[in-house]
Amino acid sequence: MRHLRQSTAFPTPATPATVRSTGRHAAPPGALSPAACRCLPPPRFGDNGPMPLPILADSPLRPTDALRRLIGLRWLSLGGMLTTIVAVPWLLDIPLPARPLLDIWLVLALFNGGSLLRARHLSEVRGVELFLQLAIDLCGWSAFLYFTGGATNPLISLLLPLVAIGAATLAAPWAWLLAVLAVAAYSTLWEFNEQLDIYDSGLAVHWHLAGMWLTFALSAGVIVWYVVRMTAALRLRDQALAEAREARLRNERIVALGNLAAGAAHELGTPLGTMAILAGELARNPQLDDDTRADAELLREQIAHCKTILGGLTLRAGSLRAEGGEAIPADAWLLRIADHWQRLRPLVPLTVRCNCGQPALVADATLEQAIHNLINNAADACPAGVELEATIADDALLVRVLDRGPGMPAALRPQAGREALDSRSEGLGIGLLLAFGAVERCGGQIRFASRPGGGTEATLTLPLPALRP
Repeated sequence: MRHLRQSTAFPTPATPATVRSTGRHAAPPGALSPAACRCLPPPRFGDNGPMPLPILADSPLRPTDALRRLIGLRWLSLGGMLTTIVAVPWLLDIPLPARPLLDIWLVLALFNGGSLLRARHLSEVRGVELFLQLAIDLCGWSAFLYFTGGATNPLISLLLPLVAIGAATLAAPWAWLLAVLAVAAYSTLWEFNEQLDIYDSGLAVHWHLAGMWLTFALSAGVIVWYVVRMTAALRLRDQALAEAREARLRNERIVALGNLAAGAAHELGTPLGTMAILAGELARNPQLDDDTRADAELLREQIAHCKTILGGLTLRAGSLRAEGGEAIPADAWLLRIADHWQRLRPLVPLTVRCNCGQPALVADATLEQAIHNLINNAADACPAGVELEATIADDALLVRVLDRGPGMPAALRPQAGREALDSRSEGLGIGLLLAFGAVERCGGQIRFASRPGGGTEATLTLPLPALRP
């Protein structure tokens, strides 16, 4: 015997939201065919062409971040230089040649301001340009040290962070050249410099040791900061490469599944045709009672749906995107998906709540299949009923599939959609794999969460720019 949940009437178009409980019913006349999805292109790694300079950044894909960080550090360096010019004569009673030191400071400040303006319009930084930036810093500090005691000035240790930054951001030839220049500057300042007049030799030794401690602390801080940034950038790059490899392997597996599905569609045609004939003859048998005849009619309809699905698979083979597809309102698209799914599984009640307004979408058939797979998983977990909700938020379409089943174990959530999980004894577990592949091709994502009171909430996020006509 069948116990089917009957459909309620459609709400009027004036209502702000569309709320339905679907049951077994006929297909809507003039149903629209799946249309194209303007998917976002996947990230590309390893393209041919000149590679950008390795840099230290929040993302390894932004080649100007190294220059911007160097400009920021130079402002701090100029602040320290100006503080030295002003504070040393006043606090330590050590006279400094203010005029040449201020000239050096002004030249570096003007150069840094020009570099900042130029960096705003740069999309790529080559190694030679970053080398010249560091070389100018080296020359500026060498000139500053020339007028403040040369190699006897404890601030000379500040040349070392420049070498460390070069080693972290430059290619090997430029890094070695910068190191040679730093050693040459140190050696030159050993012989050529302007000595400072310090009247108390004991106090001079004390302040020299204090200056050595300060420059050591500053050098250690700058070096650690850059190395930590470099390590973080390398980790991000490795993670991006690992995700790209994982996505490629997952796409290869989906393509292989598609090839197998095409072969299976061809092989299933004959047995489905035989089953359709037998179901039709059974439904026309006058000796059957009404309930059995209704079951036979339902069986015939399900077989017809299977043949329709296989026919659509054959038509779409090799063409996931149907260019020039017809736009359809978001609510109508989701209701059509719900209607189609309910005809396939009429024994599972499906409650639909749509509050998407009327944005026109051009959606790919694979996205419809992704939502079908999520609803199927929820129905398998909770045959008593499934809920489908949809709304618009932050220029994205949010589709939620909710059930009151046992829930997805927390340990399996990170793996969901990455491999064919088998959380059901009778299932193959490839539905989520296909759903994730379809959604990620359009720049979307699927997340799972536990519901208060038990069950699972699957949230599918689709960016509207990828769905607009």
